[in-house]
Amino acid sequence: MLLWTALSLMTGAAILAVLWPLRRRDAEAGSAVEADIAVYRDQLAEIERDRASGLIGEAEGDAARAELGRRILRVAGEAEMLRPARSDLHRRAVAVIALVVLPLTAGATYLALGSPELDGQPLAARLEAAPQQSDVAILIRKVETHLEANPQDGRGYEVVAPIYMRLGRVDDAARAWSNAIRYLGPSPQRQTGLGEALLSQSGGVVTAEAKAAFQQALAQDPDDPKASYYLGLAAEQDGKPQEAAAIWSKLAAQSPADAPWQPLLRTALARVGATPPPAAPSAPGPNAADVAAAQSMTPEERNQMVRGMVEGLQQRLSQDGDDIDGWLRLMRAWSVLGETAKAKAAASDARAQFAKDDGALSRIDALSSELGLGS
Repeated sequence: MLLWTALSLMTGAAILAVLWPLRRRDAEAGSAVEADIAVYRDQLAEIERDRASGLIGEAEGDAARAELGRRILRVAGEAEMLRPARSDLHRRAVAVIALVVLPLTAGATYLALGSPELDGQPLAARLEAAPQQSDVAILIRKVETHLEANPQDGRGYEVVAPIYMRLGRVDDAARAWSNAIRYLGPSPQRQTGLGEALLSQSGGVVTAEAKAAFQQALAQDPDDPKASYYLGLAAEQDGKPQEAAAIWSKLAAQSPADAPWQPLLRTALARVGATPPPAAPSAPGPNAADVAAAQSMTPEERNQMVRGMVEGLQQRLSQDGDDIDGWLRLMRAWSVLGETAKAKAAASDARAQFAKDDGALSRIDALSSELGLGS
């Protein structure tokens, strides 16, 4: 309601600004004509007085009256010709445009391009909104505003750096990771993040600065899979395929057989002429007795049996949660049964269980992405 009131007042002010000068000019023009005629009439009266007192002759008085009469007729005729051409027609055309065409055009344009039924969304209110109600750009702007006021907040740089990377703002990501390391100190995650940003900056080339970041990450965490992979890539780019193969083979041997980076390692090892590790074996299937028993059950009985097995797995993991493969099976089982909420809960519990294990977290995130469970 406030918006429409403001628009109405603005439209009225615009129309008044257009029509008021026209009205004033017409009034001024009419006043000038009347003043000229009044002067001529005073002169006629003066001529009559002079003739009556004998100051001018009869012939001179007639000539003067005739001249003034012609002037009065000329002024009146000019005013009459200008009035319909300039006053009425011009004023009416401008009035129609100002009162009808202009508001209709503005209204139609706003209805076509605007959103009159949406509530106002001032920037300040959007910046204060809860994170789940804000889009990524607003969230980034909130962090950037905070960092402008608190330029030594390393945690803020650490939060926004991976978001910059996902958005393709690699220069900002590299700068943010550098600031996070400066104010919080080095860590495997920060060094690897900086290395990846520098790698993207260089178009996929592991520069000396990026290699140094990966080496520092690996020095702090010898099991960091990202740092190991990129150091192998650096060796390959430096023309050292045997060194690259050694790094990648060691990483493949240390990683779980179904780790999400195993396919990448197999491709990389094949590229440098090394023997890739075997693919992860598939989970064993049911034996003949299990198949025969399942075939004799009704669909409801089979579903109940499967649920019982899944619930048993969940109960076991709640008592002993160190089995990462068990958690992955639980997530997949609940997802297959259509229990998306339970699958998400299993993923959340697994992340809590392996909060300090980057390799396990990577496997959980990869499966969550595959099952469409979100992060």
